[in-house]
Amino acid sequence: MASADSHTVIPRRSALSRMVRAVTSPYYRYRHAKVLHSLRVGLAMLVSILATTGIDIPHGIWSSVTLLVVIGGLQHHGNIRKKAAERAAGTLLGASIGLSLIVLQNLTGSAPLTYVLMSIVAGICAWFAIGSSGYIGLLTAITMCIVAGHGDNLIDVGLWRTLNVLIGIVIALAFSFALPLHATYSWRYGLATNLRECARVYTRLLEGETISEEEQVKRFLAINKRLVQLRSLMPSVAKEIDVPQSKLEEIQRLHRSVLSSLELLATGPLMHADATARATYAEQCGVEVRTVRSILLAMARGLRFGRATHFGIPAASPLAQRHGDAALKLPTEFQGPYWLGQRLAEQVDRLRELLLETEPNWNIERHSRTLLKA
Repeated sequence: MASADSHTVIPRRSALSRMVRAVTSPYYRYRHAKVLHSLRVGLAMLVSILATTGIDIPHGIWSSVTLLVVIGGLQHHGNIRKKAAERAAGTLLGASIGLSLIVLQNLTGSAPLTYVLMSIVAGICAWFAIGSSGYIGLLTAITMCIVAGHGDNLIDVGLWRTLNVLIGIVIALAFSFALPLHATYSWRYGLATNLRECARVYTRLLEGETISEEEQVKRFLAINKRLVQLRSLMPSVAKEIDVPQSKLEEIQRLHRSVLSSLELLATGPLMHADATARATYAEQCGVEVRTVRSILLAMARGLRFGRATHFGIPAASPLAQRHGDAALKLPTEFQGPYWLGQRLAEQVDRLRELLLETEPNWNIERHSRTLLKA
């Protein structure tokens, strides 16, 4: 007789519940970041149209233009506030200069003077555009031209355009905080993927599995590409989790060192050895190889799920201290790979220590749960 459990039907999630999960889950938001950003900007554009053209505010197009300039390229939470504030400041400053130029031309009637002043302002803005606050300088010049034209706009046109610029800024700032993607999640998931790939490559290298040169190059290129992307995220990550960027730089450096060691192993004599020689090497280093692999996978799981200790990142180093006489038992051509493997193990162990040290900061989920309990 069949048990009741065998007839239990697990209900499928509705489309709405799947959508809610995709929106609220950090990992789903990471995977669909471009879609969410596109939806955010598209909805903001619709609101700007309804708020201006829909109620017949003159020159409403400039509200939409301002909106796109302010948040069109902003995605990560760590840079939204700073960049949005800079863009808003530049837009307001440019509107003020534009109105002043219109008033000046109405008073003097001198178009050449207006052209010269606009060129001087543009040059000054270009000076500041190449620097840490470049958005302010760039948007000051752009908004000046939107409001003043070439100084020949009427004052009421300039005022309407200024109003539209302000409306665009308000809408942009309101939508810039709608479901932003934390750079920390992108950094964590990218690092987790790379560590998992490193573990896979390391295991295949030492287990003697044949890897074609084309596949090997393809794998390392993919890991290197993510490594470069991780570096671009670090300034935003440092702001979000309040970790000195030097710590993130150290994690980045160790990750790059692990990858370099793997690339050297993949192009060394180990790759061209026969089955017997590989078996001798694996017997000598087998326990350590499995330990390094397990640490790499544990770090990847901890970063992916935000529960480092739960997924077994060891608090103390499980790697055995090796001695020089162990290398002497290996054939001469394998002594180089042996010491390279020891160096790789040291790098992995140091990376483990740094991730555990910074885990209270990058584990946003645990921090959020602590705040809710409080």
